[in-house]
Amino acid sequence: MTPSLVPIREKVEAGKRLSAADGEALFASPDLLSIAQMAHGVRLKKHGLTTYYNWNLHLNSTNVCEANCLFCSFARLKTGMSQAFTMSIEDAERWIRERYRPGMTEIHIVNGLNPDLDFDYYPSLLRMIRREFPELHIKAFTAVEIHYFAKKYGLSYAEVLSVLRDAGLGSLPGGGAEIFAERVRRKICRDKASADEWLAVHRAAHGAGLKSNCTMLYGTIESPAERIDHLIRLRSLQDETGGFQVFIPLAFHNEGNRMERVPPPTAVDDLRVIAISRLMLDNIPHIKAYWVMLGVKTAQTALLCGANDMDGTVTEEKVYHMAGSHSPDALGLSEIRRLITSAGLSPQERTTTYGTVHRAA
Repeated sequence: MTPSLVPIREKVEAGKRLSAADGEALFASPDLLSIAQMAHGVRLKKHGLTTYYNWNLHLNSTNVCEANCLFCSFARLKTGMSQAFTMSIEDAERWIRERYRPGMTEIHIVNGLNPDLDFDYYPSLLRMIRREFPELHIKAFTAVEIHYFAKKYGLSYAEVLSVLRDAGLGSLPGGGAEIFAERVRRKICRDKASADEWLAVHRAAHGAGLKSNCTMLYGTIESPAERIDHLIRLRSLQDETGGFQVFIPLAFHNEGNRMERVPPPTAVDDLRVIAISRLMLDNIPHIKAYWVMLGVKTAQTALLCGANDMDGTVTEEKVYHMAGSHSPDALGLSEIRRLITSAGLSPQERTTTYGTVHRAA
C-alpha cells in the first residue's frame, strides 16, 4: 500500500468517516488495488458475501424531452422527430404484457420531459400497471421528472408525489442527479432540475415514506473534487433522511450525443469510482454495479471492489443502449447467479426494497 493511503486505511478500519480531502487523495492515488481491497473489506463487513440482484423490467414510455443535455443519446426534443416515441397507456400495457413473466418483481420507469403530455398520463400509467400487473413494484420517475411535473402543472413536490403514490408509485429511481457541481451542470445539462432541486425532491419523497436510489454521472468534464463533493452531498442528505437505499455510479457513454469527442471512462476508472463510493458513502447501505452501463465483466469485477448489487435482468433498457452500450438487452436469472457465484460470492434475489425473494429450485 502506498504511504498516502495508510492514514485512510486506518480511518476505514476504525469505522471513521472519510473527509473530502481523503476522497480526493483516493482519486489521486495510483494504488487502485489497495483502494479496492479497502472497499471490499467494507462491503464484507456490511453484507458478507451476499450479492443482490432482482428480476425486473425497464419501461421508457416516452423519450420526447425538452431538456437538451449534451450527454444524452436517448431524448428527442420534439414529437415527430426521428426516433421520437410516446406510448399510449394501451401501448404501454401491450409492451409490458409481451415482456412480463410471472415472478417478476419490479418495473423501472424513466422518461423524457415531454411537454405534450397532460399530468394525468403519469398516474394513469401507474394505475394500469397496478391493475394489470399487481405483482410488480413500481419504481418510477426520476427527481428531474418529479420537479418537471411540479413546475409544469403548478403543484408542489408533495402534491405530485401524493398523486403518484395513490396511483401505485412504490419508490423513486436515482437518475438525473448527473454531477451536482454548478460549473459542470451549466455546460452539460443547464435546462433541467438543479442539484438543490434534485435533492429537494428526494427529501420530499423520503419525508413521504418513499425510498429512493441515488446516482452520479461520471466521466464527462467533472473533476475528482467535484465527484467527491457530489458524494458528500448525497451522504449529507442520507444523514438527514435515511431514505436512500442504493448508490449507482453511472459511466458516461459517448455515442449518439454531442459529447462524442470526450473519451468514455475506462474499466480502471469504473472500478475506482465504485470503490471510492463504497468508502465515502458510509451511510448508504448498497452500492450497485449496473451491468448495463459497466458491461457484464467489469460489473462482475466491481463486486470485488465494493459493490454488492448487480441490478437485475433489466429487460429492456434504452437509455444506455442508445448511447452505445454493447451490453446485452437482458440477462437471465441463471446467468446473473453464475456471474456472482463465479466471483466467489453468494447470490440473493431481492425485492426493490431489499427484501429477500425465495424461489423453488
